[in-house]
Amino acid sequence: MPLIPEIKPEQSIELLKELHILTRDGKLNQDSRRKLKQVYHLFNFIEPLLTELQGEKANLTLADHGAGKSYLGFILYDLFFKAREAGHIYGIETRPELVEKSSELALRLKFERMSFLNLSVEDSIDSPALPAQIDIVSALHACNTATDDAIRFALHKQAKFIVLVPCCQAEVAAVLRKNKNASFAKTPLSELWRHPIHTREFGSQLTNALRCLMLEAHGYQVTVTELVGWEHSMKNELIIARHTGQVRKNAEKRLEEILHELNLDELRSRFIVSGKNG
Repeated sequence: MPLIPEIKPEQSIELLKELHILTRDGKLNQDSRRKLKQVYHLFNFIEPLLTELQGEKANLTLADHGAGKSYLGFILYDLFFKAREAGHIYGIETRPELVEKSSELALRLKFERMSFLNLSVEDSIDSPALPAQIDIVSALHACNTATDDAIRFALHKQAKFIVLVPCCQAEVAAVLRKNKNASFAKTPLSELWRHPIHTREFGSQLTNALRCLMLEAHGYQVTVTELVGWEHSMKNELIIARHTGQVRKNAEKRLEEILHELNLDELRSRFIVSGKNG
């Protein structure tokens, strides 16, 4: 039986203690409760996708980018993969000490079908340590352009589903800021980012809108929603993309027009990816 109501009956108590979600005496503090709620919410979005794909193939693969301490990967393995005979989770992280700790924990818990790789998201695209095709790609709070690299990885790996919770989108805002004076002369829309706080917030929203168009241009059906209530996290936008092979015909055209209208042509290579996989 679980120690507290938030813990699922099949959940490994040892795992939650190792992840410092539970204290050694089995208690859950408020910060850990918020963290667990976020991971569970994301699990509740991903688990139906895994179940759907399981009807097509047994050996499912999931790559989690910017894995950090791999809370998501471990929870997914514990609640879904552990009870099945096949399937593999790859945690991709740039901090070697976190990769080492996660690898040690997976070995200790006998989570044999988990691998942790000390790679940047970009370098992981061509790494021989990963299979040629990945079923689900996730990136939970992968900072700034790491989310875009995760999208490129997913396109390269022909992912069936992409699950993103973007974080710290600074690149577009920086270009908006740099070109602000020229934009004033070009378009009245520049009023949308004239003030610094608007530059930051508009840049963040625009980044995600461009990502959605990019995915639609590659044959994905996109859903955008909230991960958890705003009282738990301000980095809360959840993007789920399902590959249907049906390319939205005007998506790339709209994307290019937005970049040009907002004086962001220099970002074209970031958001326009050749070779649509529709």
